[in-house]
Amino acid sequence: MRLRVLDFGYVPALRSQAIYHGVAHTITEDSEPVLTLVNPDTPYVCVGVHQEVAAEVDEDFCRSEGLPVIRRHVGGGAVYLDRNQMFFHFLFPRTKAPQYAVNLYPRFIDPAVRTYREIGVQAEYRPVNDIHVAGRKIGGTGAASIGDATAMVGSFMFDFDTSTMSKCLKVPSEKFRDKLKSTLDDYMTTMTREMEELPSREAVRDIFLRHCAEVLDVEPVLDQPTEAELQAIADQEIALSDPQWTYRKGKGRAKMGVKISESTHLNEAMHKAKGGLIRASLLVRDGKIDDLMISGDFTCLPEDGIDKLAKNLRGAELGQEALSERVSREIKNLKLDIPAVEPSDFTIAIMSAAATER
Repeated sequence: MRLRVLDFGYVPALRSQAIYHGVAHTITEDSEPVLTLVNPDTPYVCVGVHQEVAAEVDEDFCRSEGLPVIRRHVGGGAVYLDRNQMFFHFLFPRTKAPQYAVNLYPRFIDPAVRTYREIGVQAEYRPVNDIHVAGRKIGGTGAASIGDATAMVGSFMFDFDTSTMSKCLKVPSEKFRDKLKSTLDDYMTTMTREMEELPSREAVRDIFLRHCAEVLDVEPVLDQPTEAELQAIADQEIALSDPQWTYRKGKGRAKMGVKISESTHLNEAMHKAKGGLIRASLLVRDGKIDDLMISGDFTCLPEDGIDKLAKNLRGAELGQEALSERVSREIKNLKLDIPAVEPSDFTIAIMSAAATER
C-alpha cells in the first residue's frame, strides 16, 4: 500500500493545524493513506478538543506575547508549540486503520521510537500513548476521527521551551508556576538534551519514512497536495480560527462552587485517570444531575461522544452504584472509545463534584 507523504516544511501556526485537519476531510474509503509533516514557523498554544480554554490557558499572558490559541480536533492537554517540533499526522481511511485507539498507538508510535533509537536517543514506548527516554517524556501522541479519516498525530522533539510553556498555562499562583517549570524540566527531555549534535530535519524525516515502511508495510512516496487538499486546508484555517470553535465550552458559565438554592448547587471537580484528566462541571438539583459538562485532556472517539455522554446522564441519581451502572451503560450504548479511561473514572469525577464543599 502506498503512503502519500506531504511535507509542508515550516508554515504559520494556524496552517500547521489546518493542514492535517484539512487533508483528513478529503479522505474517503478508497483513498490512499497520507502522512503529513510540518513545523510551525510561529509559536502558539494548542488546546485539546475536550478542554476549556478559560480553565487551562493564561489568556492574558498569551495576548501579551501575541500567542494565538488554537483548538484541535484531537484530545490531550494544552501545550506550547514552536518551530523546534516536527509534527507527523497519519491519516488513514477508517477501514484501513485499527478499530480502537488503544490499538493505534503501539503500531503508529513504533516508527517514531525506532527513528529516535537510530539517531542515538534511547526512546521507548510507554503506554498508553507516550514516548519516554529513561523515564522522561520526549513526545506524546493523540488519535481522532476527523471526517472519514482516522488520525494519529505525534511529533519529534528537537527542543522544548519549558519556560514559555509554564507561563502559558493557568495556575493558582506564581509559586505553583515556578514548580510547574521545574517539573517540566525534570520530567521532559528533547533531542537537544540527549544528543551532542542535532540531526537535520530532513535526516530525521528520511529515517522516519524508512521505519514507517518497515513497521506499517507501506511504500512512502513524497507527493504534492492536490487542489482539493489545498482548498480543504484553507477551509480549515477559517474553521479553526472561529472564536465559537476555540471557546466553544465554558464561556459565560457560572462560577463553580455556587449554592443557587437549598436544592440546587453548581460545582466542579477533577479526577486524574490513567488516560488523562477529567473535569466534571455539575449542576445538581434535588439529588440528581440537572446539567453536566465533561472536559479534560483525555481522548474520546467519536469526538462528540463525550458531549452525548454528558447529555444522556442528565436526570441520573447521584448515588455511587446507580451512577456507575448508568455511566457504563451509556458508554456502551454510545460505543465510545476512550483509551485508558474507565466508566468508574467518570463516576468518581462526577461524585467528587457532587460532594464538593458548598
